[in-house]
Amino acid sequence: MLGNLDNEVIFKKAFTDKIVFKAFVRDILGIEIEVDRIETEKQFEPKVGYVDFKLDIFAESVDKRVVVEIQRVEYDHNFDRFLHYFMMVIAEQQKRSKEYAIPQTVYVIVVLTAPYRFNEKNGKAVQDEVLLLKLNPKTLAGEERELYGHQLVCLNPNHPDNDTPQQIRDWLDLVYQSIHSPERPSINAGNPGVMRAAELISFENLSPEERALAKNEAGRMTVRAIHRNERDLEIAKSMKAEGDSSERIARITGLSHEEIESL
Repeated sequence: MLGNLDNEVIFKKAFTDKIVFKAFVRDILGIEIEVDRIETEKQFEPKVGYVDFKLDIFAESVDKRVVVEIQRVEYDHNFDRFLHYFMMVIAEQQKRSKEYAIPQTVYVIVVLTAPYRFNEKNGKAVQDEVLLLKLNPKTLAGEERELYGHQLVCLNPNHPDNDTPQQIRDWLDLVYQSIHSPERPSINAGNPGVMRAAELISFENLSPEERALAKNEAGRMTVRAIHRNERDLEIAKSMKAEGDSSERIARITGLSHEEIESL
């Protein structure tokens, strides 16, 4: 039986393992990376842009050329938040430099463990399994110029796509199966990185302390979900009373049109 990767304790146990971390980065980003230390709850001092934020999992390559940050998100699926984290990590790299050059390539991988709850600005629902943001500029003809290597990758196994490469699919299946079918997970036994992660988070390999911490985190997640739903409902009621459209209310609160219409 697998531990739930929607749980912060279980997620960090898996992805702070160096073998798993390196395999995950290789499969998702297509790069090989050697890391000395993998940190959790990483904070920069002094703060970047006077904003206090923590990075779930953070590592620099041994040669100091690459930074990889992995963020697990089960709530507030807001792309502004992802972009903020991405840009702050880049800004922190520039802060170390004597010139404007950014010495390290920054990769941020966001793993979402619940379906998207928001729409694009044009009202179209976002339902993509893999989203990639690059900062390279393009010509008017659409040709990309390789000036920056920085990338933000969003992964969401709740929106399967047949075009997702197999090596990425393997990890998305692991996340999804750990949440929805932990007792009989269907994962690719031919991917050694995935199998290493599965072994680490198997219930039998969790220490009594880790089980207790995971249980406490599960309780906190339940309470947060209740409070978020109550908050969203109050916001929706207020917006509806002010005459806002259901589309706008859905975009702001993440509630479904059915939930809004029932208010």
